[in-house]
Amino acid sequence: MRLKVLHIINGLGTGGAEKLIIESLPQYTVRNENIIVDLLLLDGTEYPFKIQIEKNFKGKVISLGTGGVYNPLHILKLTKYLASYDIVHVHLFPSLYFVAIAKIISRTKAKFIFTEHSTNNRRVKNKIFRVLDKFIYKQYDVVTAITPQVMQMLKETLRLQNKVVVVYNGINVDQIRNAESLDPKSFFLDEGAKVLIQVSRFSIEKDQQTVIRAMRILPSYVKLLLVGDGESIVACKALVNDLGLEERVRFLGVRMDVPQLLKASDIIVQSSFWEGFGLAAVEGMAAEKPLIASAVPGLYEITEGAGLTFQQGDEEGLSEKVMTLIENETLYNQVARDCFARAEKFKIETMVDQLIKIYENL
Repeated sequence: MRLKVLHIINGLGTGGAEKLIIESLPQYTVRNENIIVDLLLLDGTEYPFKIQIEKNFKGKVISLGTGGVYNPLHILKLTKYLASYDIVHVHLFPSLYFVAIAKIISRTKAKFIFTEHSTNNRRVKNKIFRVLDKFIYKQYDVVTAITPQVMQMLKETLRLQNKVVVVYNGINVDQIRNAESLDPKSFFLDEGAKVLIQVSRFSIEKDQQTVIRAMRILPSYVKLLLVGDGESIVACKALVNDLGLEERVRFLGVRMDVPQLLKASDIIVQSSFWEGFGLAAVEGMAAEKPLIASAVPGLYEITEGAGLTFQQGDEEGLSEKVMTLIENETLYNQVARDCFARAEKFKIETMVDQLIKIYENL
């Protein structure tokens, strides 16, 4: 029996959930020819991720407009689409709310799934939102959590009665491992430069500033690539200027050649305050590079036993880990091998197969 599945997400700007969508959607029909998948965006702005999925994805890409994601009129627009699908799979807030309300209005018989991507649901700190969240989550037949820690957060803070299933995020391991490296000299001309890279949205929780402060401690031959965009990039650029690091730090913006950038780098860094699942960290591991990550939920579980960890916000601890890898080639190679072995546990094919099984059992 064929199943028609509609994935709904706010938009395709930068972010781990958005990256997951563009990587995973083309896989469903490959893994099971009886699954038909389409994508609906609350905001269809032509971001690079949207352009990429339109090239690689054979399903429909439906847009409700380009006026932002918080317009409540999206609810009425959503009701026109829900009845056409057997399963509706939702990602992120406010899609979480809008789709749940549209379901009630439309009285569709479709089954609904929500994937919780974050360990840090700030809405539960507000009494009104906490009550609303409990009501909204009840509209979903299954909630998938991207780590056991995310599942624990849902059960402890919201006391969900829904069926909650852990489905780890996945990455295209082979594509990253086999990517051709860019020439590091296209960024830094120094012979013998050691290049760190952090790939993440510029937002407070990603804390690029700790990595930047670590650069002041590290030798001048250590360089840094920062990939991404977002609201905190202005403050990060100001910090680089204040510390006189303009020749050692490059801001590359949103890039679609991340695997090639990872291959061109020596060490992957992820300094977040928190993560739902460290997708960018695992991608770095898949490039067969050593990972240094902050010991926070969503990163510690991925890194421990493979890469190295430091206390969040501790630039001195981070710089010590960097130098340990640079000065010990044997350790560097062992950590790189361990990181790749860890990345292989998070293949995107495994994730898609698990979700298909959930769809078939609804």
